[in-house]
Amino acid sequence: MKIKVRVMPNSAREEVVKQGDEYVVRVKVPPQEGKANEAVIKLIAAHLQVPKSTVMIISGLSGRNKIVEIKGM
Repeated sequence: MKIKVRVMPNSAREEVVKQGDEYVVRVKVPPQEGKANEAVIKLIAAHLQVPKSTVMIISGLSGRNKIVEIKGM
């Protein structure tokens, strides 16, 4: 399964919200050295109740708009 994700780094709180056909993911960490991407993977895995190892960013590693693939769904 592939989903569209819009990331909002440096947020006051961490959350995942579905808006239309995409997920908005707010993370507290800054977008430096892949820290925000790691936080996105962790939050999406927790939100969808799947292991982190099944969640992978396949597009948009350096941008706010990403395509995330969840294997096994």
